[in-house]
Amino acid sequence: MISKKRIAIKFVVVVVVVVLSCVFVSGDARVRCIESEREALLSFKNGLIDEHGVLSSWQSDECCEWHGLECSNTTGHVITLQLNNVGYFEGQLKGELRSSLVELRRLNSLDLSRNDFGGVPIPEFIGSMKQLRHLYLFSSNFVGTVPPQLGNLTNLKSLDLSSNAFVSLPHQLWNLTNLQSLDLRLNYFVTLPPELGNLANLRSLDLSSNKFGTLPPLSGNLTNLLSLRLSFNFLSSMSAFFLDSVFESLETLDLSYNQLNGSMPDLRAFPSLTKLDLRGNNFTGHIPLTIGQLSNLQVLDLSYNSLEGSVPLSIGQLSNLQSLYLSYNYLKGSVSESHFSKVDNLKSLDISFNSLILGIPSDWSPPFQLERLNLGKCNVGPYFPKWFQTQTNLAYLNLNGTNITHEAPRWLWSTSSSLQYLCLSDNQISGTVPNLSSTSIEHMDLSYNQFSGRIPLFPVNASHIQLSVNMFSGSISSICETPHDALEHFDLSNNQLAGEVPDCWEKMPSLSYLNLASNTFSGEIPLSFGNLEVLVALQMHRNGFSGELPFSLRLCQYLIMIDVGGNELTGEIPTWIGQLNAMRVLNFRGNQLHGSIPREICNLTLLQVLDLSINDLSSTIPDCFSNFTLLASESITVTYKYSMPIGTRYGGYEKWEYEYSSFQWKGKESEYRKNLGLLKLIDLSSNRLIGSIPKSFSNMSYLNSLNLSRNSLTGHIIPDIGKMKMLDSLDLSHNQLSGSIPTSLTEIQMLPILDLSNNNLSGKIPTGTQLQTFKASAYAGNDGLCGDPLPMCPEDSVRPSSTTDPEGNMNEKDDIVFSFMQEVVISMAFGFIFGFWGVIGSFILKRSWRIAFFGLLDAAGDWFYVRIVVFVSKWRRS
Repeated sequence: MISKKRIAIKFVVVVVVVVLSCVFVSGDARVRCIESEREALLSFKNGLIDEHGVLSSWQSDECCEWHGLECSNTTGHVITLQLNNVGYFEGQLKGELRSSLVELRRLNSLDLSRNDFGGVPIPEFIGSMKQLRHLYLFSSNFVGTVPPQLGNLTNLKSLDLSSNAFVSLPHQLWNLTNLQSLDLRLNYFVTLPPELGNLANLRSLDLSSNKFGTLPPLSGNLTNLLSLRLSFNFLSSMSAFFLDSVFESLETLDLSYNQLNGSMPDLRAFPSLTKLDLRGNNFTGHIPLTIGQLSNLQVLDLSYNSLEGSVPLSIGQLSNLQSLYLSYNYLKGSVSESHFSKVDNLKSLDISFNSLILGIPSDWSPPFQLERLNLGKCNVGPYFPKWFQTQTNLAYLNLNGTNITHEAPRWLWSTSSSLQYLCLSDNQISGTVPNLSSTSIEHMDLSYNQFSGRIPLFPVNASHIQLSVNMFSGSISSICETPHDALEHFDLSNNQLAGEVPDCWEKMPSLSYLNLASNTFSGEIPLSFGNLEVLVALQMHRNGFSGELPFSLRLCQYLIMIDVGGNELTGEIPTWIGQLNAMRVLNFRGNQLHGSIPREICNLTLLQVLDLSINDLSSTIPDCFSNFTLLASESITVTYKYSMPIGTRYGGYEKWEYEYSSFQWKGKESEYRKNLGLLKLIDLSSNRLIGSIPKSFSNMSYLNSLNLSRNSLTGHIIPDIGKMKMLDSLDLSHNQLSGSIPTSLTEIQMLPILDLSNNNLSGKIPTGTQLQTFKASAYAGNDGLCGDPLPMCPEDSVRPSSTTDPEGNMNEKDDIVFSFMQEVVISMAFGFIFGFWGVIGSFILKRSWRIAFFGLLDAAGDWFYVRIVVFVSKWRRS
């Protein structure tokens, strides 16, 4: 008994001593830096360029406290060096990697990602750091061939060489049999050796965004692989994946955005898949019924292919499915509640842009709670399905173009308190929109419907509000009630809104696009527009705005479009307009502007659309339009649009197009919504401009449309107008231009629209590729013009068919032609005479020939008669 007590006492004493020693050690001393390693680190630092002071802490004696370092608590050796530029400027460290790192003999993790090492190969000395277990060189600006010395790092478990410019891999790399994670994405690799299969412990392999066209048969020992990513390559076949049972354990397979084609393969070779991403390929045919046997599947993405047929009911058996994406295919038929019979965990459903019909009863009770629902271009209408009310977790709802023609129900606006994205565009939905200021909606598109009433109050954190092409009416003064710091896109165009535009735009400092076009707004343009420092496009055409363009707009230095056409603006074109250096589209059409065109407008070198027509401008056209370099260049602005980030869990990015304007094009008013960036136009028509056409116009060789009509221009058409080789429309009518039509105009190969009427032009219309194809009206009102399609010029009057010299003799050419025709006629006459009488005369003179000839005719007739009789008798018997 005593011995047991003593043993117990001794045990307690030992425990107390151990605890006290631990407390003493932990509280008494910090881990000491090993001097040799400190010197090695300082040498490494001296080879780097540290512009942002990232290594400013690398000065004290205790290197274990330096930024990016971790030391062993027991030995003091540096075990982790992590300088991966998280939270710092891109390319925070530059310079060279010095081999002094080799002195860190216990270093097991080295992370130098997101730095800039100058486009050199990976230093070979890293291959001698055999103790490394983790090596991360992501986006470090290394190039060329991966050094074979990395094959010596046999203890490596993780290797990340992604986002560099490597072109080839050494075969020694496949000696790293302990590797569990290998990331080679975003490089320029073309081939992989079969030895890849030697990496038996590999669990994650990422080969995305390279240039692989084919893969070796992925057989061997990759039975532990859980994740395989090969997106954004050039693969055309999946044959490399169907050998033996190599991928029975594979959980993630990403083959998106390749060139895979043909029918979808039988995917039962991957029974453990939880994520399958095949989007952005060329798969055709039907979705295989066997897809319902992938019982572990959580994410299925088959969008952006060419799949046909109906959605298989077997998808409803995927009880673990959380995300289903089938958008942008050619699927058709009905989607019923049977398709979702067991998908209790579904959170994201996207079947948009197919020809599908939502054949689900309105009062259905879904087994799931969706966070994202996209039914765009499906047939959902005419009513809103009532089962939407059950989806209280919705953050994204897209019903674009779903044939809904009924009034929006009250419950729609309050179904989900977490709704951030709402798109109801391109339907015929009616009703009013309630106060939305207390909702969480950030992106709302109600365009192309029949909503009426006042515009709604929207949340303070809203960033995109699109209410165009509806029947909203009344004032918009309500936008001043609260600040909207996050608002970027605001479109109220094509409604029935009226009154003055409120002067409170300083409350929307992030606004980059504002469209108030085609309403009945009046009054002056607000001065507070000048507070919109990041404004890119201002569209206000077809309203009743008056007064002058506010001087404050000069502060909006990012403007690429000002469209105030079709208003009642007065005053002169301001000279400060030339300070908006980013300007590409300037439309002042149909106002009451007077004065001259300021020369400062030529400072807008990126301008590609200038419409000053239907104003009261006078004086001459400044001879500086050659400054418009974009009009002299083949380059184009493909579109005016931008991508709107809406969070990856809601679908990545949505396109919001804000290009919309109307111009006189080929003689009629045309609206531009999706191709405004392709247009290159100058329209100065219907003003009081005088003087001649500036010679600099010919430098705009890629101009599409030039309209100078209905002015008082004089002088000649510029001689080298043919240099404007891309003209589709040229209108110089109703001026006082004189002289002849330049022959260079014939050099424009394709000119569908031409109007030179009502000038003082004279002379012959040049003969060219198409100048004669225009109607006479294109040249009418020029008394001195002649030639096709107008009446002939006097010098082109009808002449005798043969020409004679002054003495009345035929010239040599006509004499030769006449002599030849004589010989032909004489030869034909003699040939007929001899041929005809040579045969007929012989029959007349020689009796035996006549008898033989007519006997031959009789025999031939008898032969044909017998043959016909025999054929008819056989036909009757049959």
